[in-house]
Amino acid sequence: STALYTEAELISAHAKIEEIDVHQQTEVNGIKFTAYNAGHVLGAAMFLIEIAGVKILYTGDYSREEDRHLVPAENPGVSVDVLITESTYGLHNHEPRVDRERAFMKQVRDVVRKRGNCLLPVTALGRTQELLLILEEHWSRNANEMDKVPILFISALGKAGTRLYRNYVMDMSQRIRRQLNRTGRNPFDFRYIKTRTGLGDVPDSGPCVVLATPGMLQSGVSRQLLERWAPRPENALIITGYSVEGTLAREINNSMEDIQALSGGRIPLRLAVSNISFSAHVDGAQNCAFIDEIRAPVVVLVHGEENTMMRLRANLVDKYKGSNYELTVHAPRRGETIELRFRGEKTARVMGALATKVPADGAVVAGILVEKDFNYRLVGPADLLEFTGIAPVVVEQQQRVPYASSFELLRLHLEQMFGELPLTTETSSEGVTSILRVYDSVDVTHAPWRTYVEVEWESDLMSDMAADSVVAVVLNIESCPASVKLTQSRGCGHSHGSGSEEQAADEPPTLPARTDANREIADKLAVFLQQQFSQVDVADDSGSITVQLNGQSAEIDAETLEVRTDSPVLRSRIVPIVAQVSRALRPLSHRAVALPEPATPLAPEPEPSPDHKGDGEDMASSSDDDNDDDDAGQGTSTPQAKLAGDQ
Repeated sequence: STALYTEAELISAHAKIEEIDVHQQTEVNGIKFTAYNAGHVLGAAMFLIEIAGVKILYTGDYSREEDRHLVPAENPGVSVDVLITESTYGLHNHEPRVDRERAFMKQVRDVVRKRGNCLLPVTALGRTQELLLILEEHWSRNANEMDKVPILFISALGKAGTRLYRNYVMDMSQRIRRQLNRTGRNPFDFRYIKTRTGLGDVPDSGPCVVLATPGMLQSGVSRQLLERWAPRPENALIITGYSVEGTLAREINNSMEDIQALSGGRIPLRLAVSNISFSAHVDGAQNCAFIDEIRAPVVVLVHGEENTMMRLRANLVDKYKGSNYELTVHAPRRGETIELRFRGEKTARVMGALATKVPADGAVVAGILVEKDFNYRLVGPADLLEFTGIAPVVVEQQQRVPYASSFELLRLHLEQMFGELPLTTETSSEGVTSILRVYDSVDVTHAPWRTYVEVEWESDLMSDMAADSVVAVVLNIESCPASVKLTQSRGCGHSHGSGSEEQAADEPPTLPARTDANREIADKLAVFLQQQFSQVDVADDSGSITVQLNGQSAEIDAETLEVRTDSPVLRSRIVPIVAQVSRALRPLSHRAVALPEPATPLAPEPEPSPDHKGDGEDMASSSDDDNDDDDAGQGTSTPQAKLAGDQ
């Protein structure tokens, strides 16, 4: 099947439709919708949509013309950021309504006076009901002449639609309501118009007037009647609405000699063809006037043929060039995405215990920032559940880090980084498990029969940083030059000398400057900064990031992540963000920049003894075991501090 949807899907979708009144505002997931009259058909609405303070007016199909039964589209009367409007007619303008009605009725009268049949291809709803009102009024004024000429409206859907119009006359124009009050008769209780669902009541010969669907003459009743009446010159076809390109209603004209029949043959075309638009869409002048009235800084043109939209876009750009109305016009092709950026102030409501005291100017208020439905609330951890409905939970993290060396070597490196660490042991059938606790928050578990170390902690900002440091230390133990020297030199009875090779072994390894990693971090950093500051710009060439706040500016180098600014306040806000994002995103092997020293001091390094002769001799001496450990510490403390400190 080529159907876009099934009847079951239609029924399921219908159950999700929520009815709202005109001017009623409804909210869905923080997005606000307000309906306004669109003037297209009965019940048609344009919607004002508000998302995080940005107001978008979507017109849909709309009409600004006050006709016989509908109120015209209205201006919401609020400041709009984006206007999405139809462009069906582009720059083409309709004739005045009075002139159109006069020309329409003249052609209909001329046909029926020649005892011909007049075919009006229409849609089921919309301007069809206006045509019915015009014909009913003319027949009632000229009953002596027209009483015997039948008017048929053939459409199953149109019959149900006209019933809705009859029930909702109080939602229509003042003209309809005045007519109802004056005569006491519903204007849609027609005397001269008969609504039918098929061709059974259509006379074989004229005169008669038939309104039939569909309006594009592609198939259905209107196409069948066209093929029946096309060969007779006393008949007429009047196109009364908009016709889509590529349809017969768009292509047919008086110069054509024949048309293609649905059965496959050719039918001579001798009836008169005319086009009098009663379209329910704005024309060019009405659309431009509405755009000027709304004065949104961004206009998006939709619902139009490509050439038509482009001409309208060019006209709007030329019209407002150099004026005080700064206008950006988009005319996207089908499937094209438009990305719009808006800058706005984000305000957070301080709630709970944090709101009991008014902070002084310049004071920092610390809490948990909760965003929901584009609203921001700042609360303390103890008030999180009461004011946001979010229950705090503890996240326990566990990480297995590859490690196959001894526990003594592991402890040595960790204590050189974090100071003396408490040790607990657990005994099982497999052996003794040793557990070191770092900063009273991170447990490092070593079992000699395993090829890995387990790192466990309860997640929070400080514990996560400590755990990252522990992982960095463990990953570098086995490859550290001092560790290699320590494990290979024990028990060695000779000197290795004190030349350049030994000095090179003791020097901390130099990590390469990974500017490519910095550049990748800078790209992601801009996203975080845009959540914190209203004005963040990224240079296309260098990738550097510029942040502006209250007249102050700061620049972040994309290669080094250095923050340059004359404002200490701005620096204090940006530097922690850069550091946290860098810690989260930088691969462990790329972390070459040292951060501030940890809170717990490193174990002090012993002063070298006067008779110190070199690493080889110290390690070879069985009486100098303490110096042996100290030497290994001196060989590893600097590089390990850099790697772990960057976590």
